[in-house]
Amino acid sequence: MDAYPTPAGADPGGQPRGAGVRAEILASWQRSVSLGVASEGVALPIDYDVDPDSRLIRAAAPVLERLCHRFSGVPVTVTLTDARANIVDRRGTPVGLELMDAASLVPGANVDERYMGTSSVSMVLSTRAPFVVVGHEHFLHNLKALTCMAAPVRDPVGGTVQGAVNLSVPEGLAEPGMALVLQDATERIGRRLLELSSAREKDLVSSFLRDRARGGHAELDLGSGELAHPRGQAPRLSRQERLALLEAAVGLISSNEESFAEVPLGGGRVASLRRKQLRHGDAEGAAVEVSFRESRGTPWMSTASRASTASADAATSGGATAAPTRVTAPDGREVPLLRRPPGPAATEPPALPEPEGAPEPHAVPAPHATRDDDAPDATDPDGRPDAWLLLVGEPGVGRLAAEARGRLSLLNEAGVRVGTTLDMRRTAEELAEIAVPRFADLVVVDLLDSVLAGDEPLPGRLAADATLRRVAARPDEPRPPDHRPHGDPPSGVGGPVSYPAGTPQARCLGGGQPVADSVSVVTGALAPPALEGVHPVELLGAGEHSYLGAPLCARGAILGLAGFYRRGRAKPYEQDDLTLAGELAARAAISVDNARRFSRERHASLTLQRSLLPREMPRLTGVDLASRYLPADAGTGVGVGGDWFDAIPLSGLRVALVVGDVAGHGLQAAATMGRLRTAVRTLAGLDLMPEEVLAHLDDLVGRASDAPVAEQDPATAATCLYAVYDPVSCRCTAARAGHPPPAVVPPGGAARLIDLPAGPPLGLGGVQPYESATVELDPGSLLALYTDGLLKEGRGYGSGDARTGQLLAALGGGDGTPLEGICDRVTGALAPGGARDDVALLLARVHALPEDRVASWELPSDPSVVARARALVRRQLADWDLMELEFTTGLVVSELVTNAVRYGGQGPVSLRMLRDGALICEVSDRSNSSPRIRRAATTEEGGRGLFLVAQFTRSWGARYMPQGKTVWAEQVPHAPRQTPEADEGALLAMFDDLG
Repeated sequence: MDAYPTPAGADPGGQPRGAGVRAEILASWQRSVSLGVASEGVALPIDYDVDPDSRLIRAAAPVLERLCHRFSGVPVTVTLTDARANIVDRRGTPVGLELMDAASLVPGANVDERYMGTSSVSMVLSTRAPFVVVGHEHFLHNLKALTCMAAPVRDPVGGTVQGAVNLSVPEGLAEPGMALVLQDATERIGRRLLELSSAREKDLVSSFLRDRARGGHAELDLGSGELAHPRGQAPRLSRQERLALLEAAVGLISSNEESFAEVPLGGGRVASLRRKQLRHGDAEGAAVEVSFRESRGTPWMSTASRASTASADAATSGGATAAPTRVTAPDGREVPLLRRPPGPAATEPPALPEPEGAPEPHAVPAPHATRDDDAPDATDPDGRPDAWLLLVGEPGVGRLAAEARGRLSLLNEAGVRVGTTLDMRRTAEELAEIAVPRFADLVVVDLLDSVLAGDEPLPGRLAADATLRRVAARPDEPRPPDHRPHGDPPSGVGGPVSYPAGTPQARCLGGGQPVADSVSVVTGALAPPALEGVHPVELLGAGEHSYLGAPLCARGAILGLAGFYRRGRAKPYEQDDLTLAGELAARAAISVDNARRFSRERHASLTLQRSLLPREMPRLTGVDLASRYLPADAGTGVGVGGDWFDAIPLSGLRVALVVGDVAGHGLQAAATMGRLRTAVRTLAGLDLMPEEVLAHLDDLVGRASDAPVAEQDPATAATCLYAVYDPVSCRCTAARAGHPPPAVVPPGGAARLIDLPAGPPLGLGGVQPYESATVELDPGSLLALYTDGLLKEGRGYGSGDARTGQLLAALGGGDGTPLEGICDRVTGALAPGGARDDVALLLARVHALPEDRVASWELPSDPSVVARARALVRRQLADWDLMELEFTTGLVVSELVTNAVRYGGQGPVSLRMLRDGALICEVSDRSNSSPRIRRAATTEEGGRGLFLVAQFTRSWGARYMPQGKTVWAEQVPHAPRQTPEADEGALLAMFDDLG
């Protein structure tokens, strides 16, 4: 157990200060930051399927109860986690349990480093050794007042870590003796795990543990292939070599005659296996150890081992003590060597303090063990052993027990490694990867085309003509592509497959149960046409092989087929293999079906999302536009979100640029996005100021915010950025509701963010009013609007400043670069492997309207200026060569100026004409009154002006300014359809009184 570190606190940036903080803690903090773990308000994933009657909980319950009683009167909490860091039991004072509830540390919560940062449990499960985390070393702020100490719970049978026990106490009350009591408790739990085993297994393990106490061993981890040596690391083993060693060890334990075996390995090495008999009462067993040597006969030694040997020789010549007799195993345990070296007695390490209640050493009887002296001795030149424990078991049942453990280990690993993503093809590949070579030499996985398309599979058995497609094929070793065209994927991955009636695959799909059979594979040239493509010839090779087919069944429907092959006939599939294959296929099928459902919903959401977004950007005079929408990567499992963008033409050649983000994902978020986009376009048509658009949008969203939480509108807390650019004044006015500010890149300048007042997200009920800001943009400037998905990294936000810097760097330096190229550069720099969240990007390169296309005058508010206005307009139309619009434009200007003089209040009247693809006439006054068309009575002299304006123009409207309003009308020169001459009688008849 490490001693308590020196308190060092944390710097203002949240990182622990290096002085007095262990390297493991600093590394854990760095990993937590890189994973995006929040230092407060963390949400832990919760598994609600915790088995309250599991072997671990039953073994630990009385020990934890006694541990809490031991510390009664002290505000402590005791937590038991399994090997995956899920909380399975917790105890403590009511105050402590309330604090755990506040920190989401409830049964089923996962306290792994990936979710809550640095903690004692995560450090124990990663180091496989006891660990203490003092208050300031915790990553979460709400744990910094506690000292947490944890110790692993080991299974005495194999030494594997089954879980961890954590003891939390206020930092001022922590004492070093508590760690010893905690370690004693975990050892008691380990002994109780042994008591829950079978009687014969307990006897054999007890015998072996007592023998190990006399002169034990270091250990071999078959899962990773790492061998812990007292003076260094043993050679790295490949997966095939580990399986070969385990197979030979099982054979030795099951054999009544053989006591020694050799297994050739790669690189000219040879593994020597030795069996050691174990007896305890009427139970007999054996332990198998392994040592390594070079093929030429010299014992294999690592570099560290050779250095240690040389040091030992030098020490011996100088009268120093002999080599140590205890080593550290891969899981962190201190264990003695299997045989003590000859010569002078080795100096024993200092005795460890015995925990309270532990049995006395002399109370353990010495086991009756024999040694096979006729087997070769694999030792170092100085007599020290170079051996590792490989397997312990009973003769006769050792093979069955080892195979059963192997099957259980394979299923446990499948539960962790299969279905890590919501991608059907990747799930099939994971099934193949985990089965080769431990269960099969070759695995192929086929799925129905309808399943890959996301359709709902039909319940029941498959028809003979069902169309499947191969999605995964994995052999134990790559073979040259002798039987396939150059460039084609191996075994037709991605292509269709079919299985004729009578083949084992057809029987498996028709019956819905695993099927084992022997198959005869011939070369493709000799294969009958009916059976061509049934078996992967180029990966399997010609000859007699064993085949096992397992249907991928989920919710009563067959989704596909998993085929397992073993080359040759030396080890055919048995009944237990059928059960294992069925369980593997069932687990994979559930993950495939979940991925199918996610894929279907994602496709529907994406279809809805894209249908609601602009199909193409409008072509406008004032701006050039380009956009990108990147849905979240399917592998993240978050689904399509509610990001959107829009470019809306406004009056006076202005354009509204909009980007928004709806919280959440899926169909509801996409539908909500459509509602908000429609509302924004409607409000934009009223020519409101940006802050007024957001205020109306906030009011619209906030109306449903009083609903229950379960029925809360997902539009609540949505964000939006609304900007209006005027090419005449070259000004951009923008406001934002909880959205990141836009970026601007002036011609030849550096990219920067526009400083906009930060308004609250939509739907929060008017927390504060929205404000807009106006900036002048040089012609040719690049304006970038985006959603926050572009700044997200990993599970959450990375360094915000760093991501913003990458965005600005990707936007800058592209004066002559096309907008589409800049879009690709930005998305490639910030989302190279796919977006973690939805991304919407809208780029606009702004332009100024040439001065020769703008004409404006300021007129006094007097009825006599109407004739002057018509004369000015006539002269300007002549300059623009638009005399065909003289009559209609004169009529429109007369009516608009007359209304401005009559109802516009005191002050001058402004007249402006804009020429683009259309001719726009604008009249401004100081009044905020709303112009509208009304039905005039027959005897009324007025009331028909706006009606005439609407008849002779393509569109008209009014927009409001901080002081006054502007009424505009738009005409199209050279209209394809000539406007018919107005019939005076017909026009007057339209205004007849009704009734």
